[in-house]
Amino acid sequence: MQRLRRLVRRRSLRQAERAFVVEGAKAISVALEAGVPLEALYVAASGARQVEEEALVERAHFAGTRVYGLAEGVMERVADTVTPQPLMAVAPFVDVALPELRGAAPLVVCAGVRDPGNAGTVIRSAEAAGAGGVVMCRGSVDLYNPKTVRASAGALFLVPVASGAEAVWVLEELAGWGMRRLAAVPRGGSEYTATDLAGPVALVIGNEAQGLDPEVGARVDGGVTIPMLGRGESLNAGVAAALLCFEAARQRRALALGV
Repeated sequence: MQRLRRLVRRRSLRQAERAFVVEGAKAISVALEAGVPLEALYVAASGARQVEEEALVERAHFAGTRVYGLAEGVMERVADTVTPQPLMAVAPFVDVALPELRGAAPLVVCAGVRDPGNAGTVIRSAEAAGAGGVVMCRGSVDLYNPKTVRASAGALFLVPVASGAEAVWVLEELAGWGMRRLAAVPRGGSEYTATDLAGPVALVIGNEAQGLDPEVGARVDGGVTIPMLGRGESLNAGVAAALLCFEAARQRRALALGV
């Protein structure tokens, strides 16, 4: 249990063991459906588990996952939430190498996204909109931060995500693939609904407070802006990525239908 607790709290251990913690029946179910070989499943002591949770425990067992029942109060000491989920699993890292995303579009590039909730939302939105993949550049939040994993709601297992490379190098690689690199900017860019997002495009999302680092900004091909009618300065990174991903999906559908 000490190892499980440390995997929740320590990025260094996650990196060393290339393993992370998945919480909740929904995310664990998605992992199993995606064929992820879960190392272990931990089940909190409870006399009133849902039928779906019991079925999930059986599925994990038949898939070869080791299942451990926990004593009363143990899950609460391990989890980093006030009200932990009754199921918790250990999974291997699922990120891919950047070259595996070649030919996929659109890509969402997180360059300095540090809020784990935003990062998880980006991944969830990219998967829901049918994006080709996500790149979590160095300087962004840890892809396997428990809050990021929770916010992705299982999408981490469904959309390919590359992680750990420097943003400058990533953008130069994408340029070599013939991708147009468009940065989400709060003002001064072309309006997102009037911008061609249907082709090989990489949508670059910067830091929530400071935007893109100048060195990174120098390597994009243009900016795209989501008009705002209120008085707020900008949208958060997760919302901006969602709007851009779904606009790209709309344009790709329209192109396929010839309208």
